[in-house]
Amino acid sequence: MKLIEQVKFDKNGLVPVIIQDFKTLQVLMVAYMNKESLETTLKTGRTCFWSRSRRKLWIKGETSGHIQKVKDILIDCDNDTLLIKVEQIGGACHMGYRTCFYRKYDKDGFTVVEKKLFDPEKIYKKT
Repeated sequence: MKLIEQVKFDKNGLVPVIIQDFKTLQVLMVAYMNKESLETTLKTGRTCFWSRSRRKLWIKGETSGHIQKVKDILIDCDNDTLLIKVEQIGGACHMGYRTCFYRKYDKDGFTVVEKKLFDPEKIYKKT
């Protein structure tokens, strides 16, 4: 049976996806896919997501050049979450970091614990 037939998409037609570096196992980001973006990911070998805020498909790296090459796709026991292991080229976070999880919380608040890889203002136009 095909993966797409197994995935339990939510009432909005989406499934959460955890993106993880296939070598280091560092969690890079969390995003959502619909059937079309999952099909595109399977077809191209690069991650494609559904943007809930922009209400459209987006291929990771189409603006920044910081792409994700799919290495493995895993599905959880309830078939309602995907884990995709990728080779991350550049940063995964639109804020300029390798991972979206670049801040650590402690009793004093948040501390940036990652090195910034690029300046997002040079890549993304503000609207």
